[in-house]
Amino acid sequence: MLSPAQRNSLEQATQTYTAHLPQALAYLEGRGITERTARTFRLGYVAQGHTLLGDEQYTGRMAIPFLATDGVVSMRFRSIDGREPKYLSRQGDQTTLFSVTSLMEDVKQMVITEGEVDAMTLFQCGIPSVGVTGAKAWKSHYRLLFQDYDRVLIACDGDQAGKDFGKQVAENISGAIPVAMPDGEDVNSVYVKHGEDKLRELLRLGE
Repeated sequence: MLSPAQRNSLEQATQTYTAHLPQALAYLEGRGITERTARTFRLGYVAQGHTLLGDEQYTGRMAIPFLATDGVVSMRFRSIDGREPKYLSRQGDQTTLFSVTSLMEDVKQMVITEGEVDAMTLFQCGIPSVGVTGAKAWKSHYRLLFQDYDRVLIACDGDQAGKDFGKQVAENISGAIPVAMPDGEDVNSVYVKHGEDKLRELLRLGE
């Protein structure tokens, strides 16, 4: 559980980095993510000379806050210039699901994705979803969040790690259906290359 000081720190970071979002918009445009979607998720950019104390190592990265109904609960930093590793987190930061506010919607179906960008992509298409921060980040207690849905889809990346992820989650959530993207693809790349209709077709959302 976060302390008031931790919550204040996360909120301060979100406000600071959101002010520099325009420096990440070209990258987001290339991923098919609109500025409106970016601002809905309060994305930001860690600009040179505008980092909070302790965040210097994240300079030049996109800031991705994890929003809950009571505020920001976590933050990750995504490379947008090809640097590795792709993602960094603050030391001691606890892994959680991305876009958990989708779980508050009155819907019958939920999609579980690998990664934040995939979840944002589905949000932009009007498809309720939550993101897991990587194929190995699933926790067994997450299953409790998906018990009341008529249908749970697992949008898996088109690689072995994605298949393993889909299998793990499906074994944890009764009735969940893994849906693999084409080889070498993920939700976002399908959307960018082929459009929303193709993505819906692959997820079989018309059924």
